[in-house]
Amino acid sequence: MHGTCASPDRMDAQQRAAHIREVVMARGDELRRRYPLLRHQDALGAAILAFALAGMVGCAALYLNGHLAWWACLLLNAFFASLTHELEHDLIHSMYFRKRRVPHNLMMGLVWLARPSTINPWIRRQLHLNHHKVSGTAGDVEERGITNGESWGIARLLMVGDNMISAFVHTLHVPGWKAKLKRFARLMAAYAPLAQLHWGAWYVFLGFHGANGAAALLGTSIEWSASTLALMQVIDIAVVVIVGPNVLRTFCLHFVSSNMHYYGDVEPGNVLQQTQVLNPWWMWPLQAFCFNFGSTHGIHHFVVKEPFYIRQMTAPVAHRVMAQMGVRFNDLGTFTRANRFTAKERAAMEAVQGVKA
Repeated sequence: MHGTCASPDRMDAQQRAAHIREVVMARGDELRRRYPLLRHQDALGAAILAFALAGMVGCAALYLNGHLAWWACLLLNAFFASLTHELEHDLIHSMYFRKRRVPHNLMMGLVWLARPSTINPWIRRQLHLNHHKVSGTAGDVEERGITNGESWGIARLLMVGDNMISAFVHTLHVPGWKAKLKRFARLMAAYAPLAQLHWGAWYVFLGFHGANGAAALLGTSIEWSASTLALMQVIDIAVVVIVGPNVLRTFCLHFVSSNMHYYGDVEPGNVLQQTQVLNPWWMWPLQAFCFNFGSTHGIHHFVVKEPFYIRQMTAPVAHRVMAQMGVRFNDLGTFTRANRFTAKERAAMEAVQGVKA
């Protein structure tokens, strides 16, 4: 089964997945031979992190000194933060400094500081490794947490962009008040302390400016105290340089990820059914702030140990063999099927919900 000419008609799902893995890994090896720099994986990971952090700090400094518009700072820092998300994902799979715990954990801490909207990365490691074991099932806590498998509506739209709202809504679905409180306490502990500060600042920002906007529409104004105005000056800056970029990045990543993964009727262990390649032209504004996730993350399900920048380089070859072996591309029906692999499963789900109602 060497090369990309193997016939999928004579192969079962496991053989097709193995063939994809073989072709993609061969392409990665070829790239490392052609570009020896790619063999220095630890150094590249550290360099990308330094670049991303320097970019975020540099943009913040330019904005504070009046040399960069607020919107440009926000967009650029969302992009730089997306790099640190990819690094965190690679770190979770121990791709950088695997045998050197100090630099490994230092990188974990720094990518968390760059993305304070997120769950503790050491806790996320367990959730993500579990995601690979049970992808597409109710046990996939990570993807379910970002709305994979939910029907589209206002609730899902809010949950996609806000981790705290998602945590709250999923807590409401837990039966029994004691279980709800236990679940919520566990979630808050996982998000402490950075995400609580991040989302708290975001809510204060929305509340303050929303109240001022409402007052202006009513032809009046609110007399805020000097201490409140001083606090809001700090929060306004934080929203431009770190909070706003991560709100944008979170929405883009969760929207893309939750819709490129399938849920509910995936055959256990069948990697071909776990994800699709989701890269229509109109999603490029979203892809820009999650580092082309919809186009390349599916490759990761087949070849887990390749760092994100290698996936970008192997994507043309990977996409070709994935399409040949039956992986779906731009299955936009997933939006109406609540991410079910088949329409039949979606209809069955709606029938069950109708009976419960």
